[in-house]
Amino acid sequence: MFVENLERGFYHSIKDDRCLLLVNFDVDAICACRILQQLFKNDNMIYTLIPVQGIQDMIRAFNEHCEEIKNVILINCGGTLDLVELLQPAESVIFYILDSHRPYDLCNIYSEDQVRILGKADEDDEIPEYNEVFRDDSSDEDDIDEGSESEESQRKRRRLNEEDIIKRAERRKWAENRATILFNYTQYSYYGKSSAMLVFEMAWNMSKDNLDMVWWAIVGSTEQAILAKVESRLTVLDEGALHSHVSRLTHKQGGDVDKEQQQQQSTVRITYDKDLSLALYRHWTVEASLRHSVPTAVSLRLWSVRGEQRLKELLAEMGLPLIQSKQRFSAMDLSLRQEFRQMIEKLAGKYKVDSVIGTSFTLQYGYRFKYCASDIVYAMLAVIESSSKEKLPQRCFLDALDCLSRTKKDILESGIEKAKFMLSSIFKTAQGILQMKQIRSAGPFLYIIIPEGSADNYVFAHPHPLLMLAQFTLKAYVDSSKNRRASEWPLVASSISNPESGTCLMVGVPPVREDQPRSLFGKAFEQAAKNTNCNIEADYFDATIIRLKTEERPKFLDALAALLA
Repeated sequence: MFVENLERGFYHSIKDDRCLLLVNFDVDAICACRILQQLFKNDNMIYTLIPVQGIQDMIRAFNEHCEEIKNVILINCGGTLDLVELLQPAESVIFYILDSHRPYDLCNIYSEDQVRILGKADEDDEIPEYNEVFRDDSSDEDDIDEGSESEESQRKRRRLNEEDIIKRAERRKWAENRATILFNYTQYSYYGKSSAMLVFEMAWNMSKDNLDMVWWAIVGSTEQAILAKVESRLTVLDEGALHSHVSRLTHKQGGDVDKEQQQQQSTVRITYDKDLSLALYRHWTVEASLRHSVPTAVSLRLWSVRGEQRLKELLAEMGLPLIQSKQRFSAMDLSLRQEFRQMIEKLAGKYKVDSVIGTSFTLQYGYRFKYCASDIVYAMLAVIESSSKEKLPQRCFLDALDCLSRTKKDILESGIEKAKFMLSSIFKTAQGILQMKQIRSAGPFLYIIIPEGSADNYVFAHPHPLLMLAQFTLKAYVDSSKNRRASEWPLVASSISNPESGTCLMVGVPPVREDQPRSLFGKAFEQAAKNTNCNIEADYFDATIIRLKTEERPKFLDALAALLA
């Protein structure tokens, strides 16, 4: 069931018991977790935090702690699964779901006792009515002793048989109708409102919010925009709401503000202003940032020789000397730094890079700590996906959590360096794919396979970099293709996940023309695996990401093409 009043239906209900906090490996989930941690700390609440990468992690974590826990909070995980069926909890356990993945499992939605979904149902969710998918069939046939049947009993039995035939026909019709409704409800995977935004709004309603919390909500919402999880209309609405919260918290004065908050306001500044959507440009060189930002790389077609010339022309026309454009932005001449945005704005129309002009939130703390929200998102994504044999994923999760702390600047700076390498690998790999024309058509969709043994292959053994590569490559292909239908095609990207076990990672992204990014790959992957008896590992909470044996990949892609044709 849905809990719309989060303060009464969630926060006050968990206050007196230890909570188990299961958090998915994504930026929005980590930001929501950070806001909750702050609230728990302020109210001296006890909790156990466990990062979970997939469904098996979630089952393991629950089984290890289920005996001592009554309340389980799931952040960006569990909403699309039938939790009671999967985890078999004791009747006293209550699950609180804070999940931006859609569609929700109907058993969670209609659970009366054990499952509570935080927030309200979205209008776009089109949740079926209870009676359309659930039915209580109780037989009302009387027990009749066949040995001593009178004429009346026989008439009654015939009447019951006729009624039974009618009921069976009705049941069959209802079952067919149910299958159609369930298919329509579950066929697309998509995302809803940012979980960090939802938790922040709860803190605001309880009058326990502060500037740090609104900043974490900003970072969570920005991740959804960067990874194209939600339509641009929702991003604009969220930005407007967050801007009003920033203004309110910044200008809050008078007797209702305690000393700690006044001190915080004097040191922390969040500004919302015109800015450029260029990746990490304040921490990189101008040339590198223009090269590795998707809007400029696609508009200038930087994977080609002509694109390289256009980039040099743009820098020259901006009046930015080559030596300055190859220096770190913070080391450039002050006058050039101050005029940089106006230089780009002046030439945006000519070079078709209008999409980089926008607005962004920037956090300033002291004199040297100044980051915009997208800087933090890129850093956190790179840190989350930096696990290796020497560094466990859980360690990476905690480092990403530390990127949100103002006192752990070294971890954030290290994350920014990792993000530069990740973006460089994405661009370099996409450039190779586009130049060698390695984007293949399977009929109803396009696909790319990153060749085994390439230098940056290990980067794409993780979901987020592979997803970003797929989105970039698809946009570049659509922009440079002469085929009018190119914008209607989705894309599947695959790379080696674990060479030792012979597995590969596969992600699917929706077509670029769809502003509302709904992907049909979640259900399609599942069905294609059934059709080919492929043993796919659909362990991620996002159904459009799977693992499978590399040797089974060709027949799996053939089955997928046949299914979607």
